[in-house]
Formats: sequence, structure tokens, C-alpha cells
Amino acid sequence: MEISSKRQLAVLLSQLESFVPDVSLEQYPSDSEIAADALWKCAMLGTINGKSVIDLGCGSGILGIGALLLGAKEVIFVDLDKAMIEATFRNLALLSENALEFRNYRLVEGDVSSLKLPPVDTVIMNPPFGTRQKGADIMFVEKACAVSDFVMSMHKTSTKNYVMRFFEKQGFSVSVEDHQFPLKQTLKQHTRRIHRIEVSVFFAKRKGSVQ
Repeated sequence: MEISSKRQLAVLLSQLESFVPDVSLEQYPSDSEIAADALWKCAMLGTINGKSVIDLGCGSGILGIGALLLGAKEVIFVDLDKAMIEATFRNLALLSENALEFRNYRLVEGDVSSLKLPPVDTVIMNPPFGTRQKGADIMFVEKACAVSDFVMSMHKTSTKNYVMRFFEKQGFSVSVEDHQFPLKQTLKQHTRRIHRIEVSVFFAKRKGSVQ
């Protein structure tokens, strides 16, 4: 199936199963509209179609599945939480039932801090924001920079300058787009149906890389 527009991609991603987040792991489901917007920009930059991709901290797989829809050569889905790996598999199966048969993927359950990952063309991720476990966000960025020359990553806007400086110290040039990220009411302590937070999407390319 050929994806001809960002809107078409967003519609397909909106059909995927979401999840109830584990607060201790700082899990936040990625919004389908923002995911489609970020992935479409990656595609326009030539970093998805025909490329090897890792979805780091994949959750239910929305970013990696979006990359597959946009023609990624292979996607490796990585998450510490077995329940998220299972949710990703169900979402892959869901789209396969809709005649989108995916075969070029791998599911990897493991801790990003210790997991050995292969070099890939592109890393896409919505990592922990690092508000509960200090440095969790940077740990993901560091791992991504170690295995790829291009990284798309989502972070709280309040940490934008810090994250940007880290990317730059790793030898990456960075562009950033800000979004209102909707968090749906999924836990008892949530008092609003939808709470919006400021999130910045980073597009980071290693200086001097061909991609």
C-alpha cells in the first residue's frame, strides 16, 4: 500500500491500539497526528524509505509501524516492557488483517541502557521525559546517537535547550518543531479528559554524514 499523504498516514495510525501507561516507566502514548507529522518530515528528509530503522522504547509501536507504512527496509521495535512488545505485535497483526502484510520487522524486549543494538540508518523514539527518573531521556538520546546518524526524538519542551546541547555535543545538527501533545485521561489521578503538554520534536543529523 502506498501512503500518498500525511493525512492518510495519520488515519491509519489512529486505528492502532493504544495502552494504559505505566507511570513508573514514564510511558506516554504518541498522538497519531503528531506521530504522522514527525514521520512525514523524516520521510521528506529521506530517512525512512528503504532505510533500516529502530523504534526505541516503542510502546505499542506507532512510530515504527508508521515507518513501515512509509517504506522502511526494516524496523526493529525495542521496549523494556513485555506488554508493549505484545501490543506492538497486535498492532502489526491488525494492519496485516487490513491487507498491509508486514514481514520486515523484529521485536526486541530489553533495557535500552544495556542492550546491544546494531547500527541503523534512523532511530525514531518517544522516550521517557526524565521527570521521574532523572537522565532517562538523555540515556535514550545517547544510545540513539551511538547507533545512527539520524535521530527523531520527542521531549518535553521545558528540556529543549538541554537536549539540543547534548545532541550538538555528540556532533549532530538539530532542527526542532514544537507541538501541543495531548495526554488522554487513562489513570485515576487524571482530572481532565485530555491534558495537553508542550512537546518538542527533534530532528538530529550527524554532521558530515551522507544521509
